[in-house]
Amino acid sequence: MDFLNYAFMQRALLAAVLVGITAPAVGIYLVQRRQALMGDGIGHVAMTGVGLGFLLSTSPVWMATAVSVLGAVLMELIRWYGRTRGDIALAMLFYGGMAGGVMLINVAGGSNANLTSYLFGSLATVSQSDVTAICVLAAFVLLVTIGLRRQLFAVSQDEEFARVTGLPVRALNLLTAVTAAVTVTVAMRVVGLLLVSALMVVPVAAAQQLTRSFTATFAIAVAIGVTVTIGGTVTSYYQYVPPGATIVLLTIGAFLVMTALAAPLGRRRARAAAASRPAGDPVECSIPATREAADEVGV
Repeated sequence: MDFLNYAFMQRALLAAVLVGITAPAVGIYLVQRRQALMGDGIGHVAMTGVGLGFLLSTSPVWMATAVSVLGAVLMELIRWYGRTRGDIALAMLFYGGMAGGVMLINVAGGSNANLTSYLFGSLATVSQSDVTAICVLAAFVLLVTIGLRRQLFAVSQDEEFARVTGLPVRALNLLTAVTAAVTVTVAMRVVGLLLVSALMVVPVAAAQQLTRSFTATFAIAVAIGVTVTIGGTVTSYYQYVPPGATIVLLTIGAFLVMTALAAPLGRRRARAAAASRPAGDPVECSIPATREAADEVGV
């Protein structure tokens, strides 16, 4: 535990815990919406914000937050109105954001080391101002993802049904995109912009191997996120390996473990359900909630 004696490790661990909580908390909604790669796209756009931060001599974290939020809003607008050319517009936004960031960092006189620390994460470069920004942004993410969990889950599951019930679907979709953008900037100092999407998606996918309940999936995903971020941070300190890559590999390892546990656990549940059913009880039949046109019987 000697690593706790160093201030930079204390800051890195605090940031890692916040990242481990917030990334899966947002990722569970992105997975439900089948937008698992949204974090990756926002990460590309956030690079322009980092470059602007260097160029204007301001905080790269706050500048990346502003630019990534703007990028997330544009992504939602393209999703709403970009009928045929939406994918091309998104590609230009993603890769233009990455190219713009690289160019701005070079114009500002930044080095490859500066660029690498934001792309793949770096423990030693997490400053006190970064920790303050991460704490504020993480509080916003948790306020949205937990406080509005029922509304966000309803929209993620079925937009049409949510609209019929009176929920402001577009506003909630926009809020989800903005929250994902904030999460990317929270995580970029620890995991890196190119790898943050994995931490938003893989813990959720791992948790879904064991349960389908939203609450249980949320809790297990966050537990996995915190475990792998702390484990990856400590491992990178002792083994001198990149923290972002270490965290992502540990996350994939957790997914493989959960997948291996899912099959025997499912068989055990099936045997328990069969044993609890009284002998001679008929097997329950599922009745489809809707009928196709061919099922209609003419009179």
